[in-house]
Amino acid sequence: MNPEEVIASLERTGALLRGHFLLSSGLHSDSYIQCALALRHPGVAGELGAAIAELFAGDRVTLAAGPALGGVIVAHEVARALGVPCIFSEREGGIMTLRRGFSVAPGDRVLLVEDVITTGGSVLELDSLVRAAGGKVAGFGCIVDRSGGASKLPVAPRALVKMDLPAYRPESCPMCRDGSKPVKPGSRTARS
Repeated sequence: MNPEEVIASLERTGALLRGHFLLSSGLHSDSYIQCALALRHPGVAGELGAAIAELFAGDRVTLAAGPALGGVIVAHEVARALGVPCIFSEREGGIMTLRRGFSVAPGDRVLLVEDVITTGGSVLELDSLVRAAGGKVAGFGCIVDRSGGASKLPVAPRALVKMDLPAYRPESCPMCRDGSKPVKPGSRTARS
Protein backbone atom coordinates (compact mmCIF):
# COMPACT_ATOMS: atom_id res chain seq x y z
CA MET A 1 0.00 0.00 0.00
CA ASN A 2 1.28 3.46 -0.78
CA PRO A 3 0.75 6.34 1.68
CA GLU A 4 -2.24 7.71 -0.26
CA GLU A 5 -3.98 4.31 -0.08
CA VAL A 6 -3.31 4.10 3.66
CA ILE A 7 -4.77 7.57 4.27
CA ALA A 8 -7.77 6.74 2.06
CA SER A 9 -8.34 3.56 4.08
CA LEU A 10 -8.15 5.49 7.36
CA GLU A 11 -10.62 8.09 6.07
CA ARG A 12 -12.99 5.48 4.59
CA THR A 13 -13.18 3.59 7.90
CA GLY A 14 -13.62 6.75 9.99
CA ALA A 15 -10.24 6.29 11.69
CA LEU A 16 -8.96 9.81 10.90
CA LEU A 17 -10.72 12.16 13.33
CA ARG A 18 -10.74 15.97 13.59
CA GLY A 19 -11.42 17.96 16.77
CA HIS A 20 -9.48 18.68 20.01
CA PHE A 21 -7.78 15.61 21.45
CA LEU A 22 -5.66 14.72 24.46
CA LEU A 23 -3.01 12.27 23.26
CA SER A 24 -1.58 9.52 25.48
CA SER A 25 1.68 11.52 25.54
CA GLY A 26 -0.17 14.37 27.29
CA LEU A 27 0.06 16.57 24.19
CA HIS A 28 -3.00 18.07 22.47
CA SER A 29 -3.85 17.82 18.77
CA ASP A 30 -6.59 18.82 16.34
CA SER A 31 -6.28 15.43 14.63
CA TYR A 32 -6.41 11.91 15.97
CA ILE A 33 -5.95 8.58 14.28
CA GLN A 34 -8.15 5.95 15.94
CA CYS A 35 -6.75 2.91 14.13
CA ALA A 36 -9.16 0.63 16.01
CA LEU A 37 -11.89 1.95 13.69
CA ALA A 38 -9.89 0.72 10.68
CA LEU A 39 -8.67 -2.49 12.32
CA ARG A 40 -12.21 -3.59 13.24
CA HIS A 41 -12.49 -4.58 9.57
CA PRO A 42 -10.54 -7.86 9.20
CA GLY A 43 -9.79 -7.26 5.52
CA VAL A 44 -8.37 -3.80 6.22
CA ALA A 45 -6.38 -5.11 9.21
CA GLY A 46 -4.92 -7.85 7.02
CA GLU A 47 -3.95 -5.41 4.27
CA LEU A 48 -2.28 -3.03 6.72
CA GLY A 49 -0.44 -5.85 8.50
CA ALA A 50 0.79 -7.35 5.23
CA ALA A 51 2.01 -3.93 4.08
CA ILE A 52 4.01 -3.44 7.31
CA ALA A 53 5.40 -6.98 6.97
CA GLU A 54 6.67 -6.09 3.48
CA LEU A 55 8.75 -3.30 5.03
CA PHE A 56 10.62 -5.94 7.08
CA ALA A 57 10.64 -8.84 4.59
CA GLY A 58 14.45 -9.23 4.65
CA ASP A 59 15.00 -8.69 8.37
CA ARG A 60 14.78 -12.35 9.56
CA VAL A 61 12.06 -11.56 12.10
CA THR A 62 11.24 -14.52 14.39
CA LEU A 63 8.56 -12.86 16.54
CA ALA A 64 6.20 -9.88 16.26
CA ALA A 65 5.18 -7.98 19.39
CA GLY A 66 2.96 -5.02 20.11
CA PRO A 67 1.92 -3.10 23.20
CA ALA A 68 -1.71 -3.45 24.27
CA LEU A 69 -4.00 -2.18 23.20
CA GLY A 70 -3.17 -0.41 19.95
CA GLY A 71 -0.43 -2.77 18.83
CA VAL A 72 -2.21 -6.08 19.41
CA ILE A 73 -4.18 -6.46 16.16
CA VAL A 74 -1.45 -4.84 14.08
CA ALA A 75 1.23 -7.17 15.50
CA HIS A 76 -1.05 -10.16 14.93
CA GLU A 77 -1.59 -9.30 11.28
CA VAL A 78 2.10 -8.53 10.72
CA ALA A 79 2.99 -11.87 12.32
CA ARG A 80 0.48 -13.65 10.09
CA ALA A 81 2.02 -12.09 6.99
CA LEU A 82 5.57 -12.94 8.12
CA GLY A 83 4.62 -16.45 9.26
CA VAL A 84 5.92 -15.94 12.80
CA PRO A 85 4.32 -16.01 16.27
CA CYS A 86 2.86 -12.90 17.89
CA ILE A 87 2.88 -11.70 21.49
CA PHE A 88 1.78 -8.51 23.19
CA SER A 89 2.68 -6.62 26.32
CA GLU A 90 0.24 -4.99 28.70
CA ARG A 91 0.31 -2.83 31.78
CA GLU A 92 0.07 -4.40 35.19
CA GLY A 93 0.12 -1.92 38.05
CA GLY A 94 1.11 0.76 35.55
CA ILE A 95 4.19 -1.15 34.36
CA MET A 96 4.53 -2.70 30.90
CA THR A 97 4.99 -6.45 31.21
CA LEU A 98 4.68 -9.73 29.36
CA ARG A 99 1.90 -11.91 30.78
CA ARG A 100 -0.31 -14.78 29.66
CA GLY A 101 2.68 -17.08 29.23
CA PHE A 102 4.28 -14.82 26.62
CA SER A 103 8.06 -14.69 26.54
CA VAL A 104 10.99 -13.72 24.37
CA ALA A 105 13.77 -16.26 23.90
CA PRO A 106 17.39 -15.15 23.87
CA GLY A 107 18.32 -14.42 20.27
CA ASP A 108 14.74 -13.89 19.05
CA ARG A 109 14.62 -11.19 16.40
CA VAL A 110 11.55 -9.27 17.48
CA LEU A 111 9.70 -6.77 15.33
CA LEU A 112 7.98 -4.23 17.58
CA VAL A 113 4.72 -3.03 16.08
CA GLU A 114 2.32 -0.24 16.99
CA ASP A 115 -0.68 1.32 15.31
CA VAL A 116 0.42 4.97 15.68
CA ILE A 117 3.75 6.25 16.94
CA THR A 118 3.84 9.80 18.32
CA THR A 119 6.48 9.75 21.07
CA GLY A 120 7.10 6.00 20.94
CA GLY A 121 6.67 5.64 24.70
CA SER A 122 4.71 2.35 24.79
CA VAL A 123 6.78 0.58 22.18
CA LEU A 124 9.96 1.81 23.87
CA GLU A 125 8.80 0.12 27.09
CA LEU A 126 8.29 -3.06 25.08
CA ASP A 127 11.77 -2.62 23.60
CA SER A 128 13.19 -2.71 27.15
CA LEU A 129 11.30 -5.94 27.91
CA VAL A 130 12.62 -7.61 24.75
CA ARG A 131 16.21 -6.58 25.39
CA ALA A 132 16.03 -7.61 29.07
CA ALA A 133 14.95 -11.10 27.94
CA GLY A 134 17.93 -11.36 25.58
CA GLY A 135 15.98 -10.71 22.40
CA LYS A 136 17.18 -8.51 19.58
CA VAL A 137 14.92 -5.78 18.25
CA ALA A 138 14.64 -6.19 14.49
CA GLY A 139 12.97 -2.79 14.13
CA PHE A 140 9.89 -0.73 14.81
CA GLY A 141 6.91 -0.80 12.47
CA CYS A 142 3.65 1.12 12.48
CA ILE A 143 0.71 2.13 10.38
CA VAL A 144 1.20 5.85 11.07
CA ASP A 145 4.30 7.70 12.19
CA ARG A 146 3.15 11.05 13.50
CA SER A 147 6.36 11.69 15.46
CA GLY A 148 7.81 14.18 13.00
CA GLY A 149 11.15 12.47 13.61
CA ALA A 150 11.00 13.30 17.32
CA SER A 151 10.16 9.87 18.75
CA LYS A 152 12.24 8.48 21.60
CA LEU A 153 13.00 5.30 19.63
CA PRO A 154 16.65 4.32 19.07
CA VAL A 155 16.00 3.96 15.31
CA ALA A 156 13.35 5.54 13.12
CA PRO A 157 10.17 3.49 12.74
CA ARG A 158 9.23 2.12 9.34
CA ALA A 159 5.73 3.37 8.71
CA LEU A 160 3.11 2.93 6.03
CA VAL A 161 2.49 6.67 6.20
CA LYS A 162 4.09 9.63 7.91
CA MET A 163 1.61 12.29 8.93
CA ASP A 164 2.74 15.66 10.15
CA LEU A 165 -0.16 16.31 12.49
CA PRO A 166 0.30 19.16 14.96
CA ALA A 167 0.70 18.36 18.64
CA TYR A 168 0.87 20.99 21.37
CA ARG A 169 1.83 21.14 25.01
CA PRO A 170 -1.33 22.00 26.97
CA GLU A 171 0.05 25.41 27.97
CA SER A 172 0.62 26.38 24.32
CA CYS A 173 -2.42 24.71 22.75
CA PRO A 174 -4.31 27.18 20.52
CA MET A 175 -7.55 25.24 20.93
CA CYS A 176 -7.31 25.52 24.74
CA ARG A 177 -6.65 29.25 24.37
CA ASP A 178 -9.89 29.44 22.38
CA GLY A 179 -11.74 27.79 25.28
CA SER A 180 -12.05 24.28 23.85
CA LYS A 181 -11.64 21.26 26.13
CA PRO A 182 -9.78 18.21 24.76
CA VAL A 183 -11.31 14.74 24.65
CA LYS A 184 -9.29 11.61 25.26
CA PRO A 185 -10.07 9.03 22.59
CA GLY A 186 -7.00 6.84 23.19
CA SER A 187 -6.61 3.53 24.93
CA ARG A 188 -4.59 4.54 27.99
CA THR A 189 -4.49 7.33 30.53
CA ALA A 190 -2.43 10.34 29.54
CA ARG A 191 0.73 10.99 31.50
CA SER A 192 0.96 14.15 33.57
